[in-house]
Amino acid sequence: MKAYLFPGQGSQFMGMGKDLYESNSLAKKLFQYYNDILGFQITYIMFNNPNNILEQTKYTQLALYIYSVIQIKISKKFKPDMVAGHSLGELSALTAINVLSFEDGVMLVYKRASIMQKICKSSHGIMAAIFGLEDDMIEKICKKDKGIIVPSNYNYNGQLVISGDKQSMKRVCSILQKIGAKKIIYLSVDGAFHSPIMEPARKKMESIIKNISFQNPKCPIYQNFNGKAVYRPNEIKNNLINQLTSAVKWKQSIQNMILNGASSFQIIEPGNILKGIVKKILTNIEKRYKII
Repeated sequence: MKAYLFPGQGSQFMGMGKDLYESNSLAKKLFQYYNDILGFQITYIMFNNPNNILEQTKYTQLALYIYSVIQIKISKKFKPDMVAGHSLGELSALTAINVLSFEDGVMLVYKRASIMQKICKSSHGIMAAIFGLEDDMIEKICKKDKGIIVPSNYNYNGQLVISGDKQSMKRVCSILQKIGAKKIIYLSVDGAFHSPIMEPARKKMESIIKNISFQNPKCPIYQNFNGKAVYRPNEIKNNLINQLTSAVKWKQSIQNMILNGASSFQIIEPGNILKGIVKKILTNIEKRYKII
């Protein structure tokens, strides 16, 4: 069974999609269509990254969503048995399997990214990847802290991302280093995604998402909120809303895909970030899985 995976923030780079734009007439038409919908040249930002604005959340998310959806739209081989998307990538996956329309998808991403960036500027939250400790140990230390700090991305065994306010992060990371964390990397993102700090974004997105029509998926989507296969539009909506303040259960999603028959993973991304994460998840599994 074929599983298709879509990336979140971190996979972007200047020039992403330019080769598609220049070599494929349908891709070029679709890029221009998105420019028209948005009312500005997202292609110029993607291809040239003026003043490094591609790293801003509201442009990063749009760029990755548009790149991912166009890749699917020009493909003649897209026949998924299941899909999943890492954070933002969940919206790309939903568009790919016709739950969201082209137009609703891009505007939902734009609103989501703009709201998140605005909240990030006022909240001053941060994220850090912790390497070399068991998940339950990190969870325990976060829970003991009196501030706002929580696990936010379960990427693979040996790497868990945490999100929170700066003072809590400083305290918790100091403890994690003392108890044996092999490495701690602060992420280059605008704020503390997938944490209670994003509650204002969740509330705003709830009213927006509930007013958008979601169709039945043509295959199950494994959502970040619970890592399980979901089929019903209303459940998909609720999980998508809750994703903003809840951890991304990525390794759990991949593990459940395997349990339900996935034998190959087609990864739709401009770079190799997500591919590297998936390879790490599969490291300790005896059966060989094809990663494309």
